[in-house]
Amino acid sequence: MKPPLLLIGQGSQDDAYAAEFGRFVHRLRCRLDQSGADVSGGYLERATPRLSDSVASLVARGHHRLVALPLSLSRVGEEFPAAMALEQQRHPTLMYDYGRPLGPDPRVLALLAERLNEAAAELSKPRALELAGARPRLRAVDSPPAEDLYQHIEPGETAVVLVGEGSTDATANAEIHRVSRLFWETHAYDFMTVETAFVSVTPPGVPGGLERCRRLGAKRVIVVPYLLFAGGLLERVWAQALAYGAGHPDLDIRCAEVIGDCEILADVVIDRYEEALQLVP
Repeated sequence: MKPPLLLIGQGSQDDAYAAEFGRFVHRLRCRLDQSGADVSGGYLERATPRLSDSVASLVARGHHRLVALPLSLSRVGEEFPAAMALEQQRHPTLMYDYGRPLGPDPRVLALLAERLNEAAAELSKPRALELAGARPRLRAVDSPPAEDLYQHIEPGETAVVLVGEGSTDATANAEIHRVSRLFWETHAYDFMTVETAFVSVTPPGVPGGLERCRRLGAKRVIVVPYLLFAGGLLERVWAQALAYGAGHPDLDIRCAEVIGDCEILADVVIDRYEEALQLVP
């Protein structure tokens, strides 16, 4: 029997994120069931199941070796190894191996390109920045006013803003800039530019990224979240774009969706899992 796969999430109080995380864990459980590998998931903080509970459950079921994989696109901080070291103190028989973080795997970049193309394909059906319900969101507009009807804008007049989470770790932030460049050269070379922005903590924020695109002469900007799942962070991206768009009505701003729970993302995770198993002596 193969060691179980333990997916580690940072944790969020957002129900949408937790639900998608749970669906993704279930997808992997179904995918790896035939190989006899168990799959579990746990959060470091702010959400359930906590990492400690998931590890305790695996140990109780007789697993004393596992592969721990941070479900993150960014560089892993010290909190992940510290959390696993604490679990090892709680369960002295526990041994674990780390799987590499997901990004920027070429398949992850390809998924970002899909989300970008999906947003670009919807341009003939304007998806305006509006307030839908109690929280800022983008929503489809079925009957836009005549003055807002679709106008053809070339890709060369369209810019992209890739938005990462933002961190106090300068290396993690530099990695997002690297991803932007890789994404531009491999999947978005027809567009004017791919700029980098962050949800919080470090500049530039989403408004800063949009402003740079406007000053470069872009007539349209597509915001691409470099995020795995929907939730509070995505809504903050949309809210910042909404606020900027309200002050710049001449700039057409569109937002793509997150990568989301999907088979290709599961392929990347399973490859990281198998890679970690190859390193086990």
